[in-house]
Amino acid sequence: MTANHWHPSATGAALRQRAALLAKIRHFFSQRQVLEVEVPVLSHRATSDPHIESIPAEYCGNTSYLTTSPEFGLKRLLAAGIGDCYYLGKAFRQGECGRRHNPEFTLLEWYRCGWDDRRLMLEVAELLGLVLGISQVQSLSYRALFLRELQLDPHSASDKELTACVGRTIALSFTPGDRAECLDLLMSHYLEPAMGEGITLLYDFPAHQAALAKVVADEQGTPVARRFEAYVGGVELANGYWELTDSAEQLQRFQADLQYRRSHSRPTPPFDERLLLALQAGMPECAGVALGVDRLMMLAGGYGSIEEVIAFPIARA
Repeated sequence: MTANHWHPSATGAALRQRAALLAKIRHFFSQRQVLEVEVPVLSHRATSDPHIESIPAEYCGNTSYLTTSPEFGLKRLLAAGIGDCYYLGKAFRQGECGRRHNPEFTLLEWYRCGWDDRRLMLEVAELLGLVLGISQVQSLSYRALFLRELQLDPHSASDKELTACVGRTIALSFTPGDRAECLDLLMSHYLEPAMGEGITLLYDFPAHQAALAKVVADEQGTPVARRFEAYVGGVELANGYWELTDSAEQLQRFQADLQYRRSHSRPTPPFDERLLLALQAGMPECAGVALGVDRLMMLAGGYGSIEEVIAFPIARA
């Protein structure tokens, strides 16, 4: 540790910009009568998502977890009848460090009752356009992006075709394990950089990437996950769903997550039964989205590292 580590890593100007950004976000939702709410950041349950790890914390001799997202708390409020709402605050994820990652980060997450993913992604574009001063927006399906850039249909291509596509487009020192890994590699290493400037709204993901989104047949009869991601200049900022409301289907997905974790020798924390109870009670049809505020701040201020927009990142916490 060097002597200057007591100093914040962000400048005073950056912190004032950050405060203005948070105020702008709150004004955006106030104008639209979306209620700001708080939910716990310390929970008795960890995430079951196979690709995200919770940070454990001891509480009265029991293991609790810092929440990776306010999602389950917000959905319980929706089931209780709170209506359109949003959370703007801290979330925590294990092992997330880097130029665009910090284990403690600021997340904006909001839900719109009676909306689907298509309608919500337009509101996301409104917010991003307002904050970043961008008017250029392109909306296209996951399939359309693959066809445009790789002349490959990600839904119907065989495993062999996907592996061959990875081999000719990305320099790797290993062979991808399955089609899911192939698609992830093609997206992160090839397609995201090809998105160009402006806001890109990508929708109708492969069904196996549904997470907590509904799965519905598209116009070609292919089952797709009704979720979307929002990018600016190839940087992912937001991930949204037409939310799953079926408690039985939610239970099956929790169980599938835990089975994946077991098969890959990962921790298998108990899933959140309170969410299942909320869904059984009747969560309204809705769409929800989570947006990384620190990354948004980086783009808004032209910063190259997350440490430049956080007063005390993990190295100085």
